[in-house]
Amino acid sequence: MVNLLKDRRIPQLATNPRSRISEEFDRIRLNIEFASYEISTKTILVTSPGYNEGKSTVIANMALNLAVSGKSVLLIDIDVKDPSVHKIFRVKNTVGLTNVLSGQKNVEDVINQTDNARLKIITTGPVPYDLDALLQSRKMDELLSRSSREYDYVLLDSPPVLEGETAKIVAGRCDGAIMVLRVKRTEDEVALEAKKILEMTNTKLFGIIMNARRRSFFSRKE
Repeated sequence: MVNLLKDRRIPQLATNPRSRISEEFDRIRLNIEFASYEISTKTILVTSPGYNEGKSTVIANMALNLAVSGKSVLLIDIDVKDPSVHKIFRVKNTVGLTNVLSGQKNVEDVINQTDNARLKIITTGPVPYDLDALLQSRKMDELLSRSSREYDYVLLDSPPVLEGETAKIVAGRCDGAIMVLRVKRTEDEVALEAKKILEMTNTKLFGIIMNARRRSFFSRKE
């Protein structure tokens, strides 16, 4: 049983590549790279139907696994109201994405370097009063466009699809999305509702990650 929620020590992937969890994320990475060959895939949003499904732990592992394999990765936390990336990588969240979108900071001012030279992160920054407007702004489009030119992959840790508007707003601006479901927690009806909402935003769903499932838990969507 691979329980991603159980292990928050993300950097161990870099030092223990033969671990079961590393093997699982190797499979996910290969699927992502295969999708990149089929269509241009640079920006990927990772979300879930609801909270406590393990999406932030999953995306952190995905980002680190890609970086360890030699890819340059930018991980952006867009879950402004419930951020996790800064906690996982133990960096401050005093400035971040919202400061860039509001014009207070340049992108270079908010990028955090992780222990892996190929992996950089942007935390959420403070909660603004006009979050939805900022996410729909030209600056958000420019950030994604610029980042996709400078990095091999740009991963976005999104709030759940059924919690607010963020996932709906940003998903359509990305090349595609991956949805994380928690085995024995996520109800089928809820998962289907989240999938339909993503489809309504014309988002390409690359696949579904079944968290805490035995062995292969990445299902590609054709």
